[in-house]
Amino acid sequence: MKLQSYIGTALALGPVSIFRALRYRFGLKAGINPVRRLKATSTQGPYFRIPSEINLKLTSNSNWRTHAYAFGHIPIAISDKAPNWHTNVLSGQKVHEPMRPWWKISDFDPSIGDIKGVWELSRFDWVLAFAQQASTGEEASLERLNHWLEDWCQQNPPYHGPNWKCGQEASIRVMHLAMAALILRQADSPLPSLLSLIGQHLDRIAPTITYAIAQDNNHGTSEAAALFIGGSWLAVNGDRRGLRLQRIGRKWLENRAIRLIEADGTFSQYSVTYHRVMLDTYSMVELWRQHQNLPSFSPKLYEKLCRATEWLYTITNPTNGDAPNIGANDGARLLPLTDTDYRDFRPTLHLAGKLFSGASGYSPPTPSEDPFCWLISASHCTKSGSNPGPPKSKLFDNGGFAVLHAKNAMAVLRYPRFRFRPSHADCLHIDLWVGEENLLRDGGTYSYNTANEWLSYFPGTASHNTVQFDGRDQMPKLSRFLFGNWIRTKHIDPFVVDKDVLSFGAEYNDEYGASHRRSLKLSDKDLYVEDQIAGFKESAVLRWRLTPHRTWRLQDNMVTDGVHCLTITSTTHISSITLKHGTESRYYGSKSDLSVLEVEVRSNCRITSHYSWR
Repeated sequence: MKLQSYIGTALALGPVSIFRALRYRFGLKAGINPVRRLKATSTQGPYFRIPSEINLKLTSNSNWRTHAYAFGHIPIAISDKAPNWHTNVLSGQKVHEPMRPWWKISDFDPSIGDIKGVWELSRFDWVLAFAQQASTGEEASLERLNHWLEDWCQQNPPYHGPNWKCGQEASIRVMHLAMAALILRQADSPLPSLLSLIGQHLDRIAPTITYAIAQDNNHGTSEAAALFIGGSWLAVNGDRRGLRLQRIGRKWLENRAIRLIEADGTFSQYSVTYHRVMLDTYSMVELWRQHQNLPSFSPKLYEKLCRATEWLYTITNPTNGDAPNIGANDGARLLPLTDTDYRDFRPTLHLAGKLFSGASGYSPPTPSEDPFCWLISASHCTKSGSNPGPPKSKLFDNGGFAVLHAKNAMAVLRYPRFRFRPSHADCLHIDLWVGEENLLRDGGTYSYNTANEWLSYFPGTASHNTVQFDGRDQMPKLSRFLFGNWIRTKHIDPFVVDKDVLSFGAEYNDEYGASHRRSLKLSDKDLYVEDQIAGFKESAVLRWRLTPHRTWRLQDNMVTDGVHCLTITSTTHISSITLKHGTESRYYGSKSDLSVLEVEVRSNCRITSHYSWR
């Protein structure tokens, strides 16, 4: 059965993608890939000069003054002294022999812990913050910016150490350096040391771009963006390799948008936070293209990005900017130009809305909180797009998302439409929001390199609001990032609006013959969910993951906090109904407790869940 799963999954991934990945791995191991032969010496600063004009109208992000928050939640004290670039901010562990060639360092070395904790400070979020501060006249911030960059270059000599290991990480640095140049108004006259640093990064990215493309995810969009931005920057400054790199970047930016963004706007990773990464990437690309007066991309690309912006707008809470924690969440936030929380998606929507849909979406209260104003000339900052109005109910059938809005209530049903690999076994998961509160919620991701218990739990069926059959995941786990036997939707019920009640439903069968048909009805007062389940051998468990901000107590077949009530009924005997301890991760590397209502049955039945609020 497992061999069949591997074969079927390989066919679903596509032979071209498999070939690209295998060719990269073989070439790297055998020393054939030219990336193994790269050599360069560390650049010397300064990288940015004192800005010729001071921007007194904007107030810079307060992060990275005396403190910052890695992954949006881990406090880091800031001083003039540069950080240790080889220390894991998640665990405190330090990389052993950090000056080794990057390809000799493992992604999953247990002595390091999660390597993303090492990469976090080398994504150069601080470059943006220091550039903002310097642009408002803070010369000490410019000195710190140049000092930290020079220290990073000395401690991370080209192509040695963990921070050169990932092409996407190098690409994020390129994008952030370019955006800092826009903030400081130095993109048109960069210092030679900055261009040299950009060139070293592009030399690392270009030889492995096909591996990024093979993954059909944000790696391809990020690396293509870096080649386009960095290549055009080199070209306009007389570097011959720039035009070739720019053409490669443009080619893959077009290709990735058209292939990875569905007609309804869903991105290939089926993840809310990775959707933001993709939109921020293309926003930086478009801002750079406009600044350099380069030819526009194709109408098809802009149409896809318009749809992708609408997708995120539809699923985002209009009051606090938070959104369902659906899909993989790696803690990335590529354009932290405002003091908003990591889980606030409004800055991305505001920027992408202006650039791609003509609708400003969530307009910041002041220009100082507008990411758009930092990256373009002041004369354009006052231009605003139309207001798209409150988010509306919509079915994103290409990607498998039904979003229902009933006044201040929102329900999201996740159903399987996997054209690309799923990262979570979350079929027919439901998220429920009322006002700003996420009442029924997704478990999140926590970490890509942690104990096996958590590697299984967070992506697995048990951390989602759905039914688990016979104690197994909905799809078999083939590797750390790969599920097999991708489930397909067998049937969907029509999306119906009857007066003030919205309804929708979907059904799937798994590889063992178990079936789950879920239908929901949402109003501004309650949510009804009906689960028809059959075909399992021993037991089925329905889980509802409850908000931890309320004190829940179980009373017979109902869980309540005195205001909110979740009542369970079934056409068959309920073997057990219990309120159990569960875990969730809202921020990467962080986990916390919540209560989970578990309903177990041992025969085919129809279970009705009624969640009401006053």
